[in-house]
Amino acid sequence: MQSTSKAIAVEFHNVTYQLGQRPLVLNLNFKIEAGETLVLLGRSGCGKTTTLRLINRLLTPTIGDVQVEGVSTREWNPIQLRRQIGYVIQEVGLFPHFTIERNIGVVPSLQNWEPSRIQKRVVELLELVGLEPDRFADRYPHQLSGGQRQRVGVARALAADPPILLMDEPFGALDPITRVELQQEFRQLQQRLGKTIVFVTHDIQEAFTLGSRIGLMQAGELVVLATPEEFKRSTHPEAQAFLRARGEWNS
Repeated sequence: MQSTSKAIAVEFHNVTYQLGQRPLVLNLNFKIEAGETLVLLGRSGCGKTTTLRLINRLLTPTIGDVQVEGVSTREWNPIQLRRQIGYVIQEVGLFPHFTIERNIGVVPSLQNWEPSRIQKRVVELLELVGLEPDRFADRYPHQLSGGQRQRVGVARALAADPPILLMDEPFGALDPITRVELQQEFRQLQQRLGKTIVFVTHDIQEAFTLGSRIGLMQAGELVVLATPEEFKRSTHPEAQAFLRARGEWNS
């Protein structure tokens, strides 16, 4: 049973988002507790990424309200909101002409941190994600492997120490071995940092590895919201389809 004592980081109230006349997500109602990892699971086109983008106001609800730390996203200054929220995407999006150090320090620079403080933070974060600062700080993105670039993407998202982290299929483009390695490392990282994380994937094995709860989406609706153990017992047809896929993956 979900604890009622924990603070609520994000809350969706009757949220619908339409593109023209077509709803991409429909009547979403759920809460995300501070410090939990909620995995949004579903097939392509089910509304996972749309839901994610409603949190950092890259999209604004057509109907309903999204609250971050108790304040409607409509009332937040969008720039300030996004600086409160780290964002990691599949293709990372590093600036190719910036060194790794400068890439990681982008948001702290925008927040007018002292250069010495930024440098110290970069070293700390490179060590945190398993990249030696002396070897990697002065490199450029094209000099890194896909897995290394993804680690830098995570470090950049954490640079200004945001309380919330949004991750949109961040390991999806990686080879299977690197992907599993990064999943395990990220799980350990989350246990150390205690961030509130919303993680989008279509991979049920990844959902079970990383999620404290799994939100299953289908055709824009949240059809199951459960812990991994509860999810295994779900009788919803879409949950059953994903569980069968997991069984085939593990066989």
